[in-house]
Amino acid sequence: MSSHDTYYIPHKATWPVMATAGLMMFLAGFANYLNHSSIGSPMMMIGFAIFIVMLAGWFTLQATESESGMYSTQVGISFRMGMMWFIFSEVMFFAVFFGSLWYTRNLSVPWLGGEGIGAATKELLWPEFEAHWPTNGPAKLIKGMPTEDGEFEPMGAFGLPLLNTLILLTSGVTCTWAHHGLLAGHREQLIKGLIATVTLGFLFVAFQAIEYHEAYTEMGLTLGSGIYGSTFFMLTGFHGFHVCVGAIILSVVLFRSSKGHFKPENHFAFEAAAWYWHFVDVVWLGLFVFVYLI
Repeated sequence: MSSHDTYYIPHKATWPVMATAGLMMFLAGFANYLNHSSIGSPMMMIGFAIFIVMLAGWFTLQATESESGMYSTQVGISFRMGMMWFIFSEVMFFAVFFGSLWYTRNLSVPWLGGEGIGAATKELLWPEFEAHWPTNGPAKLIKGMPTEDGEFEPMGAFGLPLLNTLILLTSGVTCTWAHHGLLAGHREQLIKGLIATVTLGFLFVAFQAIEYHEAYTEMGLTLGSGIYGSTFFMLTGFHGFHVCVGAIILSVVLFRSSKGHFKPENHFAFEAAAWYWHFVDVVWLGLFVFVYLI
């Protein structure tokens, strides 16, 4: 019985364990960093390094198995189902943050300001509070009374955010162009499209780093700037992390493409990367509208 007639079962799958260890260390380091622990940054870097090594090793294993013909049609279906559920879980992940932003902005802040059912709450918790968005209070307690503390400038939609929007949308076009080249058997178009997409992806991350530096050093906007600062950096920060991961995945696909991998009838690794990248594009559009624009 050939490998195409049976379901392939991998043995000694150590890469998922390594992925878990890397992500746990990265998140633990991030938590320590937020609490001003000196161990936070080193833990984050080590965790991220482990994650990158895991990606390279796991992708190499998958590419070797795929190119050697070890995968059957059923395995391809499983890959597609797994990627669909993974992207669905990511949609729910960002939906939680968007929901938190909506609840805070449209319900909790107005209630604290005395609107609707919050009239009694305002008098009880903070009589002097005036509902407005963005808000950074209550940032501190002074003599037992909550007060707004620390001025900051909210991030505008134009400038770097708008430029990054154009960059990410353009990367979606170049990714689709690369896919059409693959389907048509034009490998040169495939490679050029992937180079453009990866370059634009990392350029997006670089501009976001510049935006964060400006927010911290010139605008007074930090993770500690109340609910606006925390939601802004959590939403855009997690999205930026997803862009990094997507650009790394596309870099691996680019490397494989340069080695002659993928055929018009068999290229799910490219499709999975493209699905993920377009998901990142759509999430950013939501971020740009609801976080930056309105």
